[in-house]
Amino acid sequence: METREPDEPIMLSALQHWSYCPRQCALIHVEQAFDENVHTMRGNAAHQRVDEPGFESFEGVRSEHALPVWSERLGLIGKCDIVEFYPDGRIYPVEYKHGKKRAKTHDDIQLAAQAICLEEMTGKPVTHGAIYHHTSRRRREVVITDSLRQLVVETVAAIRTLLASGSLPPPVNDARCKECSLKEICQPEALADRTHQREILTELFNVDE
Repeated sequence: METREPDEPIMLSALQHWSYCPRQCALIHVEQAFDENVHTMRGNAAHQRVDEPGFESFEGVRSEHALPVWSERLGLIGKCDIVEFYPDGRIYPVEYKHGKKRAKTHDDIQLAAQAICLEEMTGKPVTHGAIYHHTSRRRREVVITDSLRQLVVETVAAIRTLLASGSLPPPVNDARCKECSLKEICQPEALADRTHQREILTELFNVDE
């Protein structure tokens, strides 16, 4: 009887990429494409303090930097920017982002995935975490709800389907593209124009039929 090879683990960052734009996720994790823009450079600058593994303690709270985490159940692997361990047993992941304080679902999914990994590794519940917005230097607390956990599971399944297919989703060509570092590689305007032209031709052909 043949044994099934285990699936390759999915990077935690892929969940954020997929939630932001499936095509971006495919370009990075299928095509292995990446490029820098002002947003990614600001993000790298924001992460400089937390990218080096280590820890610090303050008033009984131990903060681990660049902590490797994983989930065998979901097949996830990655690292947390900071995980705070409190004297009362609370575990609190903190993800660093370069922008201003504002809610973004794709950031929350990545944080929830970190919480799920930490729960599996420690056997303790992780009910809250935070996104630290470097530009405004403020934290936005995120409640790790059941619906957010389910969104993580669904996103992992969608990414696995994408990786198995090896294909690129179509471009979205909307406001998200302006901030994407892969815009020049993706060429959303040109590809979207071609898609629209094909739709018109198909419609005309069907009408003629």
